[in-house]
Amino acid sequence: MKRTTSPLGVIGAATLLMALVACSAKDAASDSAAADSARAAAAPAATTPPAGESAATTSGMIDPNTATPAQLTAIPGIDSATAAAVVAGRPYADMTGVDKVLAAKLTEAQRDSVYTRVWKPIDLNTASDAEILLIPGIGDKMLKEFKEYRTYTDIAQFRREMKKYVDDAEVGRMERYVMIRQP
Repeated sequence: MKRTTSPLGVIGAATLLMALVACSAKDAASDSAAADSARAAAAPAATTPPAGESAATTSGMIDPNTATPAQLTAIPGIDSATAAAVVAGRPYADMTGVDKVLAAKLTEAQRDSVYTRVWKPIDLNTASDAEILLIPGIGDKMLKEFKEYRTYTDIAQFRREMKKYVDDAEVGRMERYVMIRQP
C-alpha cells in the first residue's frame, strides 16, 4: 500500500516542528537566564569597584545618583512620584539624603525593602552611625561591631571580624552595602 501525504498533513507537521523549536529556544533562554541569576547570586560582592565600573555594577545595587525613573519604579514600593523625588534630590553624598527623601513617602519596612535594591555603598572607615543603621537588619549591636574594628584595611578584615558575630551568608549580605575607600 502506497502512503500519500496530504498538504494539510505537511502543514500540520511543519507547524508542530516550528512550535517544538520555539519551545526549545524559550527553554534554553530560560535555563541560561536562571544560570546567570544563580551565578550572580553566588558571586561574592565586590567592595571596591574596578577602574571604569560603578559600585552599582559590582554590588548588584542600583546607585540612587544614576538610577533612571524606570529603574526606580520597577522596585516594589516606589511609584513615579517617589522616583521623581529621588531624582530631584540628586546628588546624594550618602544614603542619609536618600533616606530623607524616601521617609516622606515610605515606612521604615518599605525603605528596608527598597535598600535591598537601591544603595550607595558606605565607607566602613568613615560612615556615620546613621548611615550604618540604614543597612537593613543592622541594629545597635552590629553598629558597635562595625565601628569597633575601624580602621579597616581591606574587606577580608571586615569578613574576619564580622564572622565572629554572624554566619557567612549574613557577612556576604552586609558586604553588598559597604566598601573601603583607599587613600
